[in-house]
Amino acid sequence: MDPKFSQETITLRLFDLPDAASLIEWASDERVMRFSTWKPCTTREAAAEFIQSYIMPHPWFRSICFTGRSVGFVMVHPVPGEESRRASMGYALAHEYWGRGIATAAVKKVVGEIFNEWSRLERLEAQVEVENARSQRVLEKAGFVKEGILRNYRVIQGKGRDMIMYSFLRTDSLPP
Repeated sequence: MDPKFSQETITLRLFDLPDAASLIEWASDERVMRFSTWKPCTTREAAAEFIQSYIMPHPWFRSICFTGRSVGFVMVHPVPGEESRRASMGYALAHEYWGRGIATAAVKKVVGEIFNEWSRLERLEAQVEVENARSQRVLEKAGFVKEGILRNYRVIQGKGRDMIMYSFLRTDSLPP
């Protein structure tokens, strides 16, 4: 773990257009985008357009900041209608910050905030590709429960993929 790392050095904030340069760093990296349904962003114009047209209007999309610098994202997508008691979460982190506990800290912060912000929310879900062991560890360290494998559940980069379903319930406790 980075000696400067602590829970307090991780913050979540809304994205803004100046974040386009940081977004390009991780959204154009094959290692980061390998498990993503998004297409890579490789230009400042594409990143700014993505922030403006997708991120800003999204109901809950935050920049993960480490010591004030945007290094990734976390989003929570509500399920509409009768199922509004559920939401799903996704996240990504710039490769140079992997393995430091930053993603785990960000996910814990989301759990600590989202159930307070969305009073009807009872269940937060995350689906992780079977091959993405790092993301599985992030969720498990953040207190999510592994529920099972969803076979051929999501299309990623044109191919049907098996996903592992994780969940965190309002009644669950965050680990220390």
